[in-house]
Amino acid sequence: MDAMASPPEGNSLARQHLIDPEICIRCNTCEATCPIGAITHDARNYVVKFDVCNDCGACIPPCPTGAIDNWRVVPKGSAYPIEEQFEWESLPVPQAFDVSDTAALPEEVERQTAEARRGEGGLVRAPASAATPAVNLYTVSNPIQAKVTGNFRLTEAGASADVRHLVLDFGGNHFPVLEGQTIGILPPGRDVQGKSHFIRLYSVASPREGERPGYNNLALTVKRVTEDHEGRPVGGVASNYLCDLNLGDTVQVTGPYGSAFLMPNHPGSSLLMVCTGTGSAPMRAMTERRRRRIAMKEGGELMLFFGARAPAELPYFGPLKKLPTSFIDINLAFSRDPQTPRHYVQDLIRERQEKVARLLQDPDCYVYVCGLKAMEAGVLEAFQHCCERAGVEWPALRRTLLEAGRLHIETY
Repeated sequence: MDAMASPPEGNSLARQHLIDPEICIRCNTCEATCPIGAITHDARNYVVKFDVCNDCGACIPPCPTGAIDNWRVVPKGSAYPIEEQFEWESLPVPQAFDVSDTAALPEEVERQTAEARRGEGGLVRAPASAATPAVNLYTVSNPIQAKVTGNFRLTEAGASADVRHLVLDFGGNHFPVLEGQTIGILPPGRDVQGKSHFIRLYSVASPREGERPGYNNLALTVKRVTEDHEGRPVGGVASNYLCDLNLGDTVQVTGPYGSAFLMPNHPGSSLLMVCTGTGSAPMRAMTERRRRRIAMKEGGELMLFFGARAPAELPYFGPLKKLPTSFIDINLAFSRDPQTPRHYVQDLIRERQEKVARLLQDPDCYVYVCGLKAMEAGVLEAFQHCCERAGVEWPALRRTLLEAGRLHIETY
């Protein structure tokens, strides 16, 4: 297509959703997130089906690199075909069209693009006071090597979940991370088709100064995967690899990733955190950041809702119980503990509805939700319940939270 070309008569313009192959890390997040099956992949690239995509925007927030957030203007009848996208090494140069005699004007195309990035399915904003993150420093083709300096089991020996706290040391190599960011792990070996394993993403569980301040390291929270969400036996490639690592072993790492799920830095800011299982990793990082700065008296409240089957299955249970209530308001929900009634995090949110509603309305409070996808709807419904009891319209407040970079959800 030439610059200022005229679309075929009667063939109006459209915007085509594309994935940038140069920065895509092939993590499969977009394909797993898409509710209508509009994204697919081969051994080379992830691509969007033009005739299926409805611009809902659901795939945009979870993408760790922003590769998914790309569009090109094309004639409706001449969209880039899937076969061509599979061969791309970079996105095509944007084309310019003479649209004086077509129904689709550039302003309309841009409006549609902006609409796909807005609201519940749109591009999530970081808190205004968040530090500027480093992203995409190391790629699949150019990873950084880290040494394992710690591998500790967090759950009790008899617990059904084997959850580990891993410490990775980067030595003299520059690898800055912020609370809420993720890194990629490249598992060694190949899959049943003989292809290299796809990258796996893990949230960083340590604050920006590292697991040990002054050392160039970070921590991960990793659960050994032995079954899928339906309970069928399956061996998690990356999780089992990480859980079995010994001290001194080396790991290939990519990233860091993530520019929105970040904590605020201004004094007086509060954090409302909701998590289950290994979704506790970013909450642990943020809480530890605040704990290390407690003597600075920066103010702001911390409130945590943390769910697990039982105390023995709860990562960081011991350290959490040692934190003073004046520092953090901890609410633990156990769904299969014979000693307590069955509770999920959304149940405890409803029980603490007055404080939750107050924090949700506080312009200096930032909300973080991380864990299994199944928890997301229940948590949002609980937020709505709290708001309704307080006489607040949840849909309007939710839009305000999103637009202000105060609501962040990462579920998987």
